[in-house]
Amino acid sequence: MSAMFRSLSVRNYRLWFIGALVSNIGSWMQATTQNWVVLTDLTDNDAVAVGFTMALQFGPQVLLVPITGLIADRFDRRKIIMVTQSLLLLLGLSLGLLLIFGTAQLWHLYVFALLLGLVNAVDGPARQTFVSDLVDEHNMSNAVALNAASFNAARMIGPAVSGLLIVVVGAGWVFVINAGTFIAMIVALTFIRTSELRPRLRASRARGQLAEGFRYVRGRPDLLVVFAVVFLIGAFGMNFPIFASTMAVEFGRGAGEYGLLSSILAIGSLTGALLAARRERARLRVVVLASAGFGLAAITSSLMPTFWTFGVSLILIGFATVTMLTTANGYVQTTTEPAVRGRVMALYMAILMGGTPIGAPIVGAVANAFGPRWALVVGGVAGLVSAGIAFTWLIVRKNLRVHRSPTGRFRLRVDYVGKPRSVKTDVVPEDFSEQVALTSPIPIPLPRADGRHQPSSSKRTPTASIPQQRAPRR
Repeated sequence: MSAMFRSLSVRNYRLWFIGALVSNIGSWMQATTQNWVVLTDLTDNDAVAVGFTMALQFGPQVLLVPITGLIADRFDRRKIIMVTQSLLLLLGLSLGLLLIFGTAQLWHLYVFALLLGLVNAVDGPARQTFVSDLVDEHNMSNAVALNAASFNAARMIGPAVSGLLIVVVGAGWVFVINAGTFIAMIVALTFIRTSELRPRLRASRARGQLAEGFRYVRGRPDLLVVFAVVFLIGAFGMNFPIFASTMAVEFGRGAGEYGLLSSILAIGSLTGALLAARRERARLRVVVLASAGFGLAAITSSLMPTFWTFGVSLILIGFATVTMLTTANGYVQTTTEPAVRGRVMALYMAILMGGTPIGAPIVGAVANAFGPRWALVVGGVAGLVSAGIAFTWLIVRKNLRVHRSPTGRFRLRVDYVGKPRSVKTDVVPEDFSEQVALTSPIPIPLPRADGRHQPSSSKRTPTASIPQQRAPRR
């Protein structure tokens, strides 16, 4: 099997991948239909209502982040996902029946979005970190990228199918069909061999475990930069339901064309995810470049004069977005200590999704007041600002420079890197060249048998540290 799909050689991951693909297709069908119903059936093209629905759906990601991350670290992730997928099935079926019988009102959609957000707040960290239970450390970055490929293949299929089904059978049946797709995930989880799952160190029940993820991230400046990039683009740039639905109306198109725009976006997204799967590891420089690419693509998209040129521009937006997200996700997972990975990923998901309650209503208001093109400009500016923040940090803190190799090629390289390395693998997680200078010893608390970390001290024996060393200049 090629390097791009190497994680699929693992039986448990194959089952997970297939179940997730079917479930994701249904989820995208539901998400597309939900926003279209709010925009056209329950309101008179009110983009603010769409933004408020998104805010309710993603708000719980922020409020519950300490609890949901600890749940993913402490309990059986496979069982957690089975419970959350069952609840999502019931929610989709319930709203579908309300729409079929013609009794759905706007407040029903708001309640549905809130409940969906509560369940997904628990489901997200468990699903993200369950990948580390299915594959080894060497394949984790590839598995994360293939998850993104599955997600975006579903994004390419789901919205197009939902646009067709809305016209043919009605919006309510789309929710009912989505409820059925969750069965695929439940069946896949049932057939996973628990004996082949990787053993992991679970969080203890000691006091202070809720805040440990925050303390860990606070000590990792590189993660703080990644989170800043993800927050800005997630809050103001990744409001695709608002962009696609309002631009479809701007061009005088209907539900079918709205679904088509979402599928066109997914063409670029799927391409970005597959290219990310080819990389051996996630690198911070890719996050920076993809963020800048997103900003330029969004601004370019706002200038497109016709429906089809706008659709083509969405390919670039999808490519840049997924390249950034897949790389950021892989970087956070592969460079985070396993004992706190669930809490750190919960914080990552909270920042990614939780920025929506802030940004979506603002972007929706801009679309209402000035038009959808200006809403796209807001997203593009957010991408450029986030790239500028990360690039400045690399220059100031990591001495980012352009270097010329002996072959005459120019490349970005940092001369000084001082991020923590994995206690188990003893590998520095990020570099910009083959030769990296490690300039300061960084004590890393070693995990004890009970899951807690030993406190740092002046002695070197209880901690692992990075030795002081200097790379040769080229």
